[in-house]
Amino acid sequence: MRVWSHVLNDSLSFNGPVNARWTLLLTHGAGASTTSNFFAAFSERLLEMGVEIGGLRLGLFDFPYMKRRALTGKMYFPDQMPVLQRSYLDAIDALGSEANRLVIGGKSMGGRVASLIADDAEVTALVCLGYPFHPRGRPEKLRTDHLEQFKKPALICQGTRDPQGGVEEVKGYNLSSSIQLKWLSDGDHDLVPRKRSGHTRTENWDAAAVAVIQFIGSLP
Repeated sequence: MRVWSHVLNDSLSFNGPVNARWTLLLTHGAGASTTSNFFAAFSERLLEMGVEIGGLRLGLFDFPYMKRRALTGKMYFPDQMPVLQRSYLDAIDALGSEANRLVIGGKSMGGRVASLIADDAEVTALVCLGYPFHPRGRPEKLRTDHLEQFKKPALICQGTRDPQGGVEEVKGYNLSSSIQLKWLSDGDHDLVPRKRSGHTRTENWDAAAVAVIQFIGSLP
């Protein structure tokens, strides 16, 4: 089991070599924290492959409402977007010398928050794991305006049948040419395929991790 070091009042955890060439900062979606099974598995994959790009230092943090859940055991709705954005910027600021070349991102809502600050922040690129292109069941309510003019390199790993933006829907979006898409076969919003598809969760999560490492390794 990997040992995670903690800074920023135990809310920002790190793993990987201090002298890694790259730092990747990720956060969670609306419903589960960075202690979820998804992050446990995905983090292991990223850290194992990080040596291929000169070393990867991985940082994880939770938004304020999720920290309140952990402290009280009560459910809270996500904070308002300005609070989420400020929290992400605070995490970036807290990195200080911890961050060498910094890539930011997250799962679902966390990736969306990162995408809203990335162009104006001191970061190199963006990684989104299951981007919520629209709310579930409301395909007309797109969250893509800022992605049409997005400037920095970005990678979105998306399940082909994601209910918040599947492959056929996203093909029709006017996304910036700086954004790359990695499609995971039959994946849902957690990139998980159905058993009958012939694909597995492990296969999709491995493919997404490989795509992230290759993307970071390709950055100038």
